[in-house]
Amino acid sequence: MSILRASQRPDEQTATVQPGLGRLVLRRFDPRHDSWEALTRLLHRAFSRLASLGLHCSCADQAASLTRERALAGDCFVAVCNGRIIGTLTVEGHDSHSQCEHYRQRGVASVHQFGIEPKWQSRGIGRALLAFAGRWAAARGYTQLALDTPFPAAHLIAFYRAQGFSLVDVVRFAGRGYDSAVLVKAAAPRSGATFPHLTGGSLHATSPGPLA
Repeated sequence: MSILRASQRPDEQTATVQPGLGRLVLRRFDPRHDSWEALTRLLHRAFSRLASLGLHCSCADQAASLTRERALAGDCFVAVCNGRIIGTLTVEGHDSHSQCEHYRQRGVASVHQFGIEPKWQSRGIGRALLAFAGRWAAARGYTQLALDTPFPAAHLIAFYRAQGFSLVDVVRFAGRGYDSAVLVKAAAPRSGATFPHLTGGSLHATSPGPLA
């Protein structure tokens, strides 16, 4: 078992897990050292399954310039294992101009550009990132965390339900050829929250401070 340590950079937390994952770091995307192009390619790979089903999300083929624009609308975080970025998400505060009514509510933060490298999926990394997103939201006074996913993607809706999200709306966003399910859950409490188990080990959060 590994404990997330606070004695490191103020924008990251680190955990060492057993063989199979290695050293997992959750930190902010740093454009001084990280590549928008590489992050975009990761998103393309992560969303390729949806594209093969005819669900063409922006992340499946967007340009690096759009990845950057969307990431800078909130806080972009990455999961890094053995020096390689293997997952990402962007967390935003309430968006008063969103087409989604729920995203316009002042107590709601939302997750965007959420993707895990395909060969690293089903190992708990996505669950860990979502758990962190809930803590990010709570640390800033938000009471709910929301996200959207293609309504026809039953496997993704089932995954989010398993993380505690509930379906609250179905929206047709402009430019998308499918309906999107909007799901929401209560933001994590500021203290006492833990990251979920990862395959090969477990993560336990000490406080929201180091990543806030």
